[in-house]
Amino acid sequence: MIAHVCNDLGGRGKGFVLALSRRRPEPEAAYRAWHRDRASNDFGLRAQSVQVERYLWVANLIGRRGTRTGSRGVPVRHDAIDPVLGRLADKAAELDASVHMPRIGCGLAGGTWSRVEPLVTGRLARRGIPVTVYDHGDAA
Repeated sequence: MIAHVCNDLGGRGKGFVLALSRRRPEPEAAYRAWHRDRASNDFGLRAQSVQVERYLWVANLIGRRGTRTGSRGVPVRHDAIDPVLGRLADKAAELDASVHMPRIGCGLAGGTWSRVEPLVTGRLARRGIPVTVYDHGDAA
């Protein structure tokens, strides 16, 4: 599974998601539809898993309020990332999958890895789910 953090506005356009969308348009289409129909579904601070190949899934994790830093601080919601990582862990366990991700919530979202890493460890690694975290510039 490839996991990344999305905003709650229904738009994508910068950072890791651009490279992901160029290679796999399905997760973006699913995310946009999920947001568009949010009045009748579980959109919000949730997780969506999209199968793109037989053994490849992408997890759209809603963990940002908006897209810009402003009077309310940075867009990342560390308190939202924790439960969505729990949902990701459930899906990864169900699929017997490993999880691959950038340092979620730490780029354009403005979060800090020192706050996110313990959440990844607690929700995924402690359950025995293999996790690989990629830094910007790592080979794909």
